[in-house]
Amino acid sequence: MTPDNTQTAQNTESFHIAFCVDNHYFRSMGATIMSILDNNPGVHFTFHVLSFSVSEQHRARLQQLEAGRPVKTHIHLVDPKQFSQFAHFIASTYYSPAIFTRLAIPDILKDYTDKVLYLDADILCVGQLDELMHLPMEGKIAYVVADADATTVRRAAALKLSQVKYFNSGVLYMNITEWLAQHMTDATINALLNAGPDFRFPDQDALNVALDGRATYMPKRYNHLYGLIGDLENNRYAMNDVGDAVFIHFAGAVKPWAEWCLHDSRHLFARYHRLSPWADMPMDIAPLNYKEMRMHSRFLFRRGEYRASLKWFLNYLSARPSRFK
Repeated sequence: MTPDNTQTAQNTESFHIAFCVDNHYFRSMGATIMSILDNNPGVHFTFHVLSFSVSEQHRARLQQLEAGRPVKTHIHLVDPKQFSQFAHFIASTYYSPAIFTRLAIPDILKDYTDKVLYLDADILCVGQLDELMHLPMEGKIAYVVADADATTVRRAAALKLSQVKYFNSGVLYMNITEWLAQHMTDATINALLNAGPDFRFPDQDALNVALDGRATYMPKRYNHLYGLIGDLENNRYAMNDVGDAVFIHFAGAVKPWAEWCLHDSRHLFARYHRLSPWADMPMDIAPLNYKEMRMHSRFLFRRGEYRASLKWFLNYLSARPSRFK
């Protein structure tokens, strides 16, 4: 684990936010960052990006965020070999190895700050973070947000958790000092190694096992889960009311940067994407992989566009891995 920048003095006046991404997700992370800055003027932020490798283009774009803004950025290169024990999870699922890098956040950032907000890169901020930034951290290991009710019931039972509580790990506000003192990374890794093959969501399930009864829950407005598939399956293209949401988390296989989905969420994403240093990178005009092709075919069929649906279904059959053929 190698920080690119060796200047590690703590900055208590800055609010620290961490992302764990590969090169494919810098574009969406850029929109996430711009949505935070746009809705929180005057706040000084330090953004940490943990990755296995970063292209020179993305390095330059990330540094552009600092120009004329109260922003500091750091890239931290992580050695992928330290996650080799999780290779079987990665091989058997659609998850990127990057999901496991969040386990390295406390150790890497301990010399920068004593608290950090981890965010997935498919989140947009639409509100102010004042209340979250002033949550009391003494004696807390991490603040989390409950997953959807049905998911909570199912996963709490499957994992035999002590309470019917289960959180979505896309938003995780970590007390670094307490996390390290309680050896939470080790506890999470042990959960993965002991029961990982039975986990539905490998790192998220493991974090829930490790933090069972020890996490502090925040209101759902800090991780408002928005599943685009449910809307598109029912031919709904306008966004549902998100109430007092601060973070909208577009969890699921369809993302708001998929121009082909036609959902209005893509306008929200485009608004912040246009403000970012990645603005010249286009939205996804067409499905990029076999799973997106299959979903697009299904959505087109439900809209009555049968010829186009058949075309994308044939594309799906051609693109899917050989083990499914």
